[in-house]
Amino acid sequence: KGQKAAKRALEIAVAGNHKILLIGPPGGGKTMLAKRVPTILPSLDFDEALEITKIHSVAGLIPEGQGLLYERPFRSPHYTSSAVSLTGGGSYPKPGEMSLAHGGVLFLDEFPEFRRDALESLRGPLEDGCITVSRAKTQVTYPANFLLISAMNPCPCGHLSDPKRSCRCSLGQIQKYQSKVSGPILDRMDIQIEVPPLSYAVLSDPTAAESSENIRARVEQCRKIQNQRYRHKPYKTNAHMSPKDIKEFASPDSQGRRLIEMAMKELHFSARSYYKILKIARTIADLIGGEQIQSEHIAEAIQYRSLDRQWLA
Repeated sequence: KGQKAAKRALEIAVAGNHKILLIGPPGGGKTMLAKRVPTILPSLDFDEALEITKIHSVAGLIPEGQGLLYERPFRSPHYTSSAVSLTGGGSYPKPGEMSLAHGGVLFLDEFPEFRRDALESLRGPLEDGCITVSRAKTQVTYPANFLLISAMNPCPCGHLSDPKRSCRCSLGQIQKYQSKVSGPILDRMDIQIEVPPLSYAVLSDPTAAESSENIRARVEQCRKIQNQRYRHKPYKTNAHMSPKDIKEFASPDSQGRRLIEMAMKELHFSARSYYKILKIARTIADLIGGEQIQSEHIAEAIQYRSLDRQWLA
């Protein structure tokens, strides 16, 4: 029910494999939205299924008598998980949650409640798509190319952004809570979207929402466009474009260039944010089959980068 903006953001995230952060008070539907993402993920091809099966086989997670895994993984570790459980380890290093989520989704609920070292361990894999686990006797590199979905409250009590309930937290408590998510981690989140509380009118509305099948069809068509575009590249989705490829495949029109220039000056986005805006805009254009990135695509992409200034400044 409702949450059209969050659903749209998740569709874009899945279509381009963009990392997403959901922010909002308890009960707004952040966890439910994340757990529904597998219903709009594109189907696995044979090579992807083989790679995912290998990783789970090394971890000893293949059910007895079962062959290839043809469903994308959805991993949701608890916030008490250690850095080792996320990255992998052991005397002979086995895959951790990040590698087990390869090709699928890693959902981190209550994001700021994770230990600082656990969150910081995400930084390398989010950029490189793999993780190297070193031990005294061996060193192993596992793939870790996953869609990261994270969710958090805006403050410890959760009601900072709730228009009907008063926040009980002090300014110091809010700042301490929000600072648990470091700037470098936040900067790596492609999309940041607010998930507001739902009203009675929205919850009681009998109108049926758009089905997952329709959204998944758009996602798969968007992925086909990307597969064709990057057929000679080592990656398949917009989220992994290099700066050189962004210049080739994600150059906006003149109005779009003026808009992103103004946003860079006024909102003080980092260089990483600049490239992420262009990647997101490329996915937005691909979802409607557009060749040229236009100003409206840039404008929507900029909206998904504004919460790091509004909430977590």
